[in-house]
Amino acid sequence: MLDLAGDLDRWVEEGRDFAVATVVATSGSAPRPPGAALAVADDGTAVGSVSGGCVEGAVYELCRQVLEDGQTVLQRFGYSDEDAFAVGLTCGGVIDILVTPVRARGSLREVVRSALAAAVRGEPAAVARVVRGPDELLGTALLVRADGSHDGGLGGHPRLDRTAAAEARALLDIGRTDTLDLSEDGTQCPGGLTLLVEVSTPPPRMIVFGAIDYAAALVRIGKFLGHHVTVCDARPVFTTRARFPDADDVVVDWPHRYLRRTPTDTRTVLCVLTHDAKFDVPLLVEALRRPVAYVGALGSRRTHADRLRRLREAGLTEAELARLRSPIGLDLGARTPEETALSIAAEIVATRHDGTGAPLTGSGTPIHRDRAARGTEVVV
Repeated sequence: MLDLAGDLDRWVEEGRDFAVATVVATSGSAPRPPGAALAVADDGTAVGSVSGGCVEGAVYELCRQVLEDGQTVLQRFGYSDEDAFAVGLTCGGVIDILVTPVRARGSLREVVRSALAAAVRGEPAAVARVVRGPDELLGTALLVRADGSHDGGLGGHPRLDRTAAAEARALLDIGRTDTLDLSEDGTQCPGGLTLLVEVSTPPPRMIVFGAIDYAAALVRIGKFLGHHVTVCDARPVFTTRARFPDADDVVVDWPHRYLRRTPTDTRTVLCVLTHDAKFDVPLLVEALRRPVAYVGALGSRRTHADRLRRLREAGLTEAELARLRSPIGLDLGARTPEETALSIAAEIVATRHDGTGAPLTGSGTPIHRDRAARGTEVVV
């Protein structure tokens, strides 16, 4: 739902009723992950997607039904269903979809309004919704903010709300949408329940060091991938807004000095394209000691070998050096700046999702990997 925040926030402000269909669980070759959503307004307008096209028609009609009767519905679509081919799900996967009405006078409206507004403003927020449990709790929601405060509720159970808020905040801190199983030790929720925690966070940062032609191409693809992109170089003649119109920030400073004073997190991507030891070495010493998602450096294999020698002399450990992606990018045979930027972006994506970077043809590996079980059962 939060991935459609721009459209849905506008619908809320216009006072429109709508239904939101959200992927809450997947298995097999499911094309969209949990949290992906399709929304249908009261005039029939639709935004978003839950399956990349496989079952959109059936889900659209389900949204229209939910809008009419006001009842939250949990529906499974899978290849074993008798009507799988009728609705178009022939890829061999199974998806569970929660369809929730968001009406102007509904109890969910204010929680959704606050969550969407926070997402539009770029503020971190998480929405925890019941996707498995007692019928009266299905679809109830809790909005959790970065400071731990929360609005809404899961059926009037304060203890359950506090536990859900704490677990949702933990997912918010790492920027991950996921499901969460809660086991109830009392009689309020016999059998426990499952929450889908949708997380909205500011865009992850990509910092590109080195104002060269390769950087301009990397900035464009970084923006396409949803990053907040900064270009940094110590040379003012090259580091200009005119050369990097797509960048969010253009900074003239020594790279290592800028990195020391700028915030990063575990989603941050650092791309070192300076290709000059006087810039590279102090910058990489700083970068490889930070818990960021990716550190890559441009250069030939000879340059890389010399760089490793200098970094060891600067005091980096072998464990720290093992985090360096150099030469940067995957082997695509790239030649142009655009092709090189694509190879770098491909390695960033592969690193994020534990991909191999190998061709899918003949690989025998699943196209859509099932998520590893990440959460633990929480007793409340």
